[in-house]
Amino acid sequence: MNSLAFSVGNYTPRNLRAPNTTLPAKNLDTTKVSSIKFSSHSQENFSRQLQLFKRREAIGLGFCAGFLDVLLQQQLTATAEEAPCELTVAPSGLAFCDKIVGTGPEAVKGQLIKAHYVGKLESGKIFDSSYNRGKPLTFRVGVGEVIKGWDQGILGGDGIPPMLAGGKRKLKLPPELAYGMRGAGCKGGSCIIPPDSVLLFDVEFIGKA
Repeated sequence: MNSLAFSVGNYTPRNLRAPNTTLPAKNLDTTKVSSIKFSSHSQENFSRQLQLFKRREAIGLGFCAGFLDVLLQQQLTATAEEAPCELTVAPSGLAFCDKIVGTGPEAVKGQLIKAHYVGKLESGKIFDSSYNRGKPLTFRVGVGEVIKGWDQGILGGDGIPPMLAGGKRKLKLPPELAYGMRGAGCKGGSCIIPPDSVLLFDVEFIGKA
């Protein structure tokens, strides 16, 4: 069909080439007229297809732009969370740094709360992680169910602001606010947490349990 439309566009009837000659209606070749109309119809179809292609292209570009924007935001968020933050040391010796400040309520002493965490030695070796277990730690805060550095690091005090639900905080605990001289997980002369260890925790305060 395309070849037919193309040939009509380049075909010149003999009567039209004669100077000062009027083409009688009865001599009009209906085949050529219908072919010319078909050529016009093909152009309309082509125009509609072109518009449809442009709309699809616009939708595709819009989708790609949206996807790239989401990906970029995720990368920026990940970078912000991974970026090192400067630790502030409280008079007690506990150092803290807020990676993300929460927007929920703060914990109350004696309240049952949930928190995720990753615990590391100063060497960077991970000794425990609630994320790996797939379940946050549930405990009553401020009543001695966890080590002192955790209670102070979540409830605040001594120059440390309380954590808010949804927040993520980095804690650096001196031995006296962690497991001290006894260490932890000791068996057969070997300890998971050696005595007098400084501990690093990444704590995510989820909220009350």
